[in-house]
Amino acid sequence: MPLRGGMEIFMDGELMLIGEIAEFFGVSRKAIRLYEKKGILKPVKVDPQNGYRYYSADQVRQLSALLELKALGFSLDEIKTVLEGGMPPEELLRAMERKRRAWQEAMDAAGYKMECLENIMRNMESSRAAGGYEEMSEQERAWMLVKMVCVEEVRTQKALSEALWL
Repeated sequence: MPLRGGMEIFMDGELMLIGEIAEFFGVSRKAIRLYEKKGILKPVKVDPQNGYRYYSADQVRQLSALLELKALGFSLDEIKTVLEGGMPPEELLRAMERKRRAWQEAMDAAGYKMECLENIMRNMESSRAAGGYEEMSEQERAWMLVKMVCVEEVRTQKALSEALWL
């Protein structure tokens, strides 16, 4: 079964140990045991003498799906429901749309923060170009940065206030 990067991990129906799949997916054994405890990922076999957990190709596929859904922002409870087939397609689509909107909001927030940083950097450059920057003490330069950051915050608050009263 080829997974990530085309690596062949199963041959002739062989089982993998928990450590092998943990290493392959870059997760801890503890995380895999948590997924087992939550009833999301159950080993196909547990050796009664040494407690070793063994996983088949199906469990590895489940872990791959679990990690993908987790990376997309789904909770373990949501993932369990999805993997058990307990979420109708319409509900799954709505859940995915909610996750998509959440990611979009996070991207918008990150974009806004980048704009703020760029504005502050431009203000610093223009202050430096205006002269006197090199003559300032470290404390004076620090206060100048604080003032620029505060000015950006005031501008943001003002823009938000104007938008709310339109």
